[in-house]
Formats: sequence, C-alpha cells, structure tokens
Amino acid sequence: MTTNLDALLAALYVFIDDHVAPRRRIGRPPKLTDAELLCLAVAQVLLGFPSTRHWIRFAHARLRHLFRYLPQQSAYNKRLNAAGPLISAVLQALAQQVPTWHDNLRLVDSTPLPCAASRQTVKRSELAGHAGYGYCPSHSRFFWGFRLYLLTTAEGMPISWCLAHPKIGEREVMTALLERDHHLVRSGQVILADKGFAGREFEAFLTESLGVHLVRPDRKDEPVRHGRLARVRQWIEAVFATLKGQLSLEQHGGRTLPGVFARTGQRLLALAAGVWHNWTTGAKIKRSLTAFDH
Repeated sequence: MTTNLDALLAALYVFIDDHVAPRRRIGRPPKLTDAELLCLAVAQVLLGFPSTRHWIRFAHARLRHLFRYLPQQSAYNKRLNAAGPLISAVLQALAQQVPTWHDNLRLVDSTPLPCAASRQTVKRSELAGHAGYGYCPSHSRFFWGFRLYLLTTAEGMPISWCLAHPKIGEREVMTALLERDHHLVRSGQVILADKGFAGREFEAFLTESLGVHLVRPDRKDEPVRHGRLARVRQWIEAVFATLKGQLSLEQHGGRTLPGVFARTGQRLLALAAGVWHNWTTGAKIKRSLTAFDH
C-alpha cells in the first residue's frame, strides 16, 4: 500500500464509513458526509493549516480531486465544532485496530492547552468559567486554558483523553478519566506515569479497582522502587512533542467549549490515523507523519 496523504485519506474514509455509525440527522442528508468531514479535518492538520480561512482556500484550489463537495468556511467550522463525539468514537475504533492495543503497557500524562494569550481575550472569552490559569513546570510558564490528559499505547496511539481545568489535581482528573473509560484498560496492564501521579489513593485505585499496576519515577523522599525511568518517560513526551510541533496543538483556534474539544480531538485523530496507517503499511516508525505532510 502506498504511504502518502491521498492513500491515508482514502483508507481513513473507508474505515470510518465501514466501522463508525453516522450521526442521525433530521432533514436532507449533508453534501459532505461525516467520513468526508473527518478526512478533511485530518488533512488540514497534517498539511499544517491552523487557520480555517487559509485551509478552505487551499482545499478548494488543491483537493477537489479527493472530495466531491467542499464547504465554505462558516459551514466547515459549524460541522467541525459539532463533531467532537464522532471524533472520539473514531479514535477508539482506530486504537482497537493496531497490534499494541493488546499490549500490557499504557502511557499517561498531561500537557497545557493554552486558549488565550492576553488578559483582554481572557475577559471576553466564552471559555470563562471552564478554562483557568495554570503553571507548566516543564517550561516554567503560566498559561490560560486547559490541561490535556492522554492515555496512549507505547508508540503513541491515543486511547482515551479529556480536558480539565488546570487547577484540578492530575491524580483526580486521571482517576475520573479511568473510571469513565474503565473498559479501555485490562487487568494486569502496566500504566507508566510521571512523578505528578504519585499518591497512595491513586495507586490503590489503580490496583484495587482496575487491577493495573502503576510504574513511575521515584521521588527523592521515598525508597527506591523503579528508578528514574528517564528513557521510557520520553515516549509520552515525544507524543506531546508531535502534537505540538507537527500537529499545531497549541494553535487549535477553538473559541467555545465544543470548539476546543473538537479541535483538540482533530489533532489526536490526525495522530491516530497516521499511526494506524503506518501499522497497516508496515512503516518502520509508527508515529512518523512525514509521508503525510505534503
């Protein structure tokens, strides 16, 4: 199978059309189907167009050979902002197709998701009351927005995710996420996390309620258990680096709660589609998106 953007979009369209039920609508069927919408959204991220205005102009000029109908900017924004639940369903369906779905290792972590860069924007944002100020110790910076919590396989295939207020504790959010999606983890699996998830209650929840084992770097004030785990901890950091560097996570452009949710999911779907297609075609590096960015 060819490894390029056209082949990825064609395979993704067929997969969504075959495996994910379309959303029910009243009235006339849309000219752009849900499967086509998500393929268009994935292409936008892979080709590096954070701006919807620039993307729609490019798509009308260059991608008419892939889509029988292309919407205008307002219609595309409206459809994409409402597609959050559909994106989540496709993400879970794709994750179950890769061989590492059956592995016993899962990675968890969180990263800042800024939504505004000035005080004036914060004051008038529709996200007020949901987003908030937080601090990122890894980059020594404050931000206003959410934190993205992510559960992935070893090579970075997203399995489950959520957005949370940055002042809520990491263990509290991850507990709620795993309680909601407990069917996505199996007894005996190992969850690899960082020091921020250290805590007796959280570890007891994983062991007693889910039957999984927490592995994390040792803190300085506790006995040696697992060591620093610096090399394997870089795996999840590399996933976030891909999301931010190649998939413009921090330039998502969401201005409403459904918009931020859908546009974050759009980046995760692009990553998942790339990983899935690389497994299908036998690519050596499963998280590499270089073949799809042009």
